[in-house]
Parts: sequence; structure tokens; C-alpha cells
Amino acid sequence: MAHGDQNQAHHGHHITPIATYAKILGLLVILTILTVAVARPVSGFDAGILNAGIAFLIASVKAAMVLAIFMGLKYDKKIHLAIFISAVFFLIVMFTFSVLDIYTRIHVESTL
Repeated sequence: MAHGDQNQAHHGHHITPIATYAKILGLLVILTILTVAVARPVSGFDAGILNAGIAFLIASVKAAMVLAIFMGLKYDKKIHLAIFISAVFFLIVMFTFSVLDIYTRIHVESTL
């Protein structure tokens, strides 16, 4: 019976310290400022074709921090993380097929 109590205590709700929330909030603010700094219309920063990649990288880091800490996936069961990752994977597959469909269409010009 004591072993069952230990398992329940282990799977209980994780309490995240307020200092962790403050650090993640600070990181999110810094990454938001970085996002604005690398935006070409605002700062004039131009990395050419890498602009979109840099923006997506920063957005991905911010999303990962929110998911891990604020939404609790870091301390949750691993099956929940696997479900989330598989959902994102299939979303990417769906977008990829949509983009491929658009780019492989035959361009028809009007005769009017």
C-alpha cells in the first residue's frame, strides 16, 4: 500500500516556483525585443533569404518556452508531449501538401 502512495505522490501536480515564471517571462520579453530588432521594416536589418528563418526560429523558441513552463508539458506525462509533437508533425505535413499543390499547378493566363 505504501508503494501505491509513493506513485500517486510522484504523479501529483508540479508546483513551479514564481522565480521560474519570472525568468521565462524575462526571456520571452527579450526574444520579443529581438524579433522586433531583426524585423527589416522596423530596424533595417536584412539577412536576405534568412529573415523568415530567423523569425521562425525565435517564434519556435518562444512557443517552446510557453509550452514547457506555462502550459506544464515539461512536468507532465510524456504521452502528452508525444501527442502534441505528433499533432504538430501532421500539421506540418498538411501545410506541406497544400504548398506543393499550389506550386505545382499549371499557370493559365487569361486570353481576355
